[in-house]
Parts: sequence; structure tokens; C-alpha cells
Amino acid sequence: MKTHPFFLLLLLFLTGFLAADSISPNEAKLKKAKLPKIKKENHVLLLKSSNFDRALKETKYLLVKFYVTLSQSSQNLSEEFAEAARQLKKEAPRIQFGKMDVTHQHDLRKEFNIQAFPTVKFFVNGSREDPTDCKGVRKASTFITWVKRRTGPSTVLINSTDQAEAIIKADDLAVIGFFRELHNDSVEVFCETARDVPEMPFGMTASEDVCTNYGIQRNSVVVFQKGKPVHNEVLEDGRQNKLGLTRLIKTFTLDLVTEYNIETSVKIFDVPVENHILLFTPTDSETFSEIYENYKSAAAEFRGKILFVLVDTNEARNGRIFEYFRVRDIDVPAVRILNLTSDAKYKMPADQVTVESLKAFCQSYLSGKAKQHLSSEEIPEDWDKMPVKVLVGKNFNSIIFNKTMTVFVMFYAPWSHECRKLLLIWEKLGEQYQSRKDVMIAKIDVTANDLLSVALHRYPFFTLFPAGSDYQEVAYTGEYTLEAFSEFLEEKGKMKAEPGENDPSGGIKEDFSQKETVITEKEL
Repeated sequence: MKTHPFFLLLLLFLTGFLAADSISPNEAKLKKAKLPKIKKENHVLLLKSSNFDRALKETKYLLVKFYVTLSQSSQNLSEEFAEAARQLKKEAPRIQFGKMDVTHQHDLRKEFNIQAFPTVKFFVNGSREDPTDCKGVRKASTFITWVKRRTGPSTVLINSTDQAEAIIKADDLAVIGFFRELHNDSVEVFCETARDVPEMPFGMTASEDVCTNYGIQRNSVVVFQKGKPVHNEVLEDGRQNKLGLTRLIKTFTLDLVTEYNIETSVKIFDVPVENHILLFTPTDSETFSEIYENYKSAAAEFRGKILFVLVDTNEARNGRIFEYFRVRDIDVPAVRILNLTSDAKYKMPADQVTVESLKAFCQSYLSGKAKQHLSSEEIPEDWDKMPVKVLVGKNFNSIIFNKTMTVFVMFYAPWSHECRKLLLIWEKLGEQYQSRKDVMIAKIDVTANDLLSVALHRYPFFTLFPAGSDYQEVAYTGEYTLEAFSEFLEEKGKMKAEPGENDPSGGIKEDFSQKETVITEKEL
């Protein structure tokens, strides 16, 4: 009797199924034991490319610190990060902390858009897609609050005045949301904001008795400082957004006016307000008290929109800030506004620092009427007498947009060690092309001259502006050698250099291809 092929296939399937089902528990344990546990250091998982996916799959909630070995900021955060991991180990075992050295992991940096160190990100349910950034958190207690608000309720539901008072007095700062009912857009925005502001306790209530006790009649968010209400923000459905509310509340982690120094600089940039106004003045001057009170009075009106910062011009460590804003001793007291997104600077036109002049300046800026302040050095008398021509803000456009001449420009910072070395090579390039009437080798100090016509990058950087009405500027991305600069100029400028009798480089090729991206402690 012939056996139908279907029955043979069925028999083979059942045999395989039974065989698979007959694996003993011990054999299963051995198979599982082949994967050792991911090592930990001070309760923090030691992650790397080879075990990262596995850590995600084995962990429901994973908070990861991405760092580089030479970053002092990364090292400073390690202790607090580890302490948070230790405290949550028993309290919330499903939340794991991990750290990964990405010094040489450029693919991971790109994937997760890691541009500063340390960067902390929160991964949920094993997915590496769109992790949540954990920004501005530096203390163990704040890390714990931050992850708890993302794995559970972000606010405490308040049902009595006693409960509200307990929250308000628990810390220096507290935020209470008062609502008519707990199912509307404003409540959702409030809860989302609480997740991003772990520095202070949040509570919310829809109790008529509690609202009446605090004199609240409309949906409102009230910020309490040391037990007293310091700000009442009325919420209207559809008109309030998380970012705006976060900005407002986070400003209360700083004073109304914050003096810039090493300790406060990090906090200032942690607050998500992109508009900063800076008052430059010596704090020991006879007029300081009056100026400061005027500045502080104006600040109250713009909380959450503009961050008010004081810079003491007598503090030597603030020298870089004076240089960045082109503020000189004879200019003080001076007031500037900086937009962190566009890097645009604005100068207060009034000479006197009064409440009225400050408010008018801030209002004109917020309404888009203020004119951007562009600094420029004076044009040197001998700007075109040397092999490398000196450009400043006042003559930059007229030179580079000259249709009859190709201009190759070095954008530099005089304090930069790398720029100073490259200027020597740039001088040699200028000597090579000194006899050409249709070619100019030029340089411009970007720390002393503001430019709108050119997109600025990290210095040093180089751009070629070819001659002709239909020119298109070309950014230089090659090696930082005399030969490479010359070849680029020949190719892009459609010309050939005329070197002198002797090789100016002396046969030595210097490669400064690693662009400077940080200010070193030595340079400070």
C-alpha cells in the first residue's frame, strides 16, 4: 500500500514537534545560561554596541548615559547617576540605569543625535526609536523623580487643603494646578509639563473646597515659593502649550535676575528660554544698586519670555563673554539681547538703563521691530598692503561681492591655538598669489566682526568667493596644508598659482585637518 505524501509530511512535522517538546528543563536552562548577565558598575549596566539591543529587550525602562572618557562633565555626573540607580534598585526594579562610552561610536552618536556630553536618554519597551531626552538633570533625587513621572503619574491628585499644604511646604518650590474638572486639554498640558520639570513637586486638584481656599476661580497653575504664591498663570484650553508652560515654570529655578558665573552658567542654559538679555556692569560701581533695581523691575514682566542675566565686568573670568558681545570697558553699563537659536545679537539703543528703556527694548525685540546689532572693526589703513588682505565687517561685502576678483577667505579667532598655526600657512598662500590681480587671499576675525551674508561655522573655516556675476561661494573641506589650499584654488577658481622660486613650505606639509570645536582650559 502506497503512503500519500501528505501523511509523510504530517509524520515528519509531528516527529519534529515532539522532539522539540521533549527538551528537558535542565537542557533549557543550559541554553539560557549561555547568555551571561550584563555586567554592572555601581548598579549601572555597562553597555556597548554588542549588548545594547539585548539590554533594551530585557528592560522595560532603561535610562542611558552616553559619555566620552575625556569629558569632565561626564565624570561629574557619574556619582549622582549611580546613586539614583542604587536607590531605585529595590523600589522600582523594572527601571534600569545604563552607561555607554561613545568616544569611538560615531554611528550611535549619529543615530541618537548626540552632540554634547554627557547625554542622557530614556528608552521604553525595548525600542530604540525616538528615546526621550533627559535634559538638565544632574542630581540623584531629580533623576529618580524624572523617571518616576515617566513610568507612573506625573502629578499628585489633591483632595484636601491639608494635602495641598503638605506639597506646598515640602520644598522651596511647588506647582499646583487648580481645575474645574480633570478631563480637559489644560490638564493634559499640565501633566506633560510635570514630566519635564522634575526639580519641584507637582499637584493638581478639582476640589471646590481647595480652589476656594486659595481664591482660585478659573483653571490656573500657581507657583509657590517657600510656601507663598509667587505666580498665577490662567490656563485656557487650546491656547496653552507644554513648552510655554515649561519655560515659565523652569525660570523659577533661577532668581529673577541671575548673575553669570561658573556655577550658574549650566543652570542658565538648562532653562528652555531662547531669549537672553544681559546687563554688563561692574557690581561695585556707585550706580549699580539703582541700575540693578531697574533691571530687576523690568524682568518680572518678561518671565518665561526673556531670561535676565547680570554680567559683572570686574570679574576677569568673564572676559570671553565681553569678547563675544564686543563689549568694552567704555561701553558699560551695556545691555544686549541674544537669541540662542539664531545667535543674533541686539543692542539696547538707550544710554540710560531705566525700567522704561529696558521694557521698550524687550517689547521691540519680541515684536520683531528691534534691529540686529552688527559689530565691525574699523578698516585698517594698510588692510590691502600685505599678501593676506584684512577684511572687517565694514568692507567685507564690498570685497567678496566684487565681480572682477576671486577671493579666498579664512575666518578665524585670534585666541585659537589652531587658528594661529594656520595663519602662518595662510600667509604663505598669500605670498604665492600676491602678484595676481584677479585673486585675493584674505582673512577676517569672526570674534570682532558680525556677518549676515555668510553662514558661520566653527572656526577656523575657509570659503572661496569666485569672480563673475553668476558665482557661487564654495566652502573648503580639504586638508589644512599649503598644497591642498593651492590645488583647491586652482580647481575651483579656474586658475593656476604662480609659486615663487623657492618652495615657501620648505617641503614640509602640516596637516591641521581636525577642526577646533572646544575652548581648552589653557586658552581660558
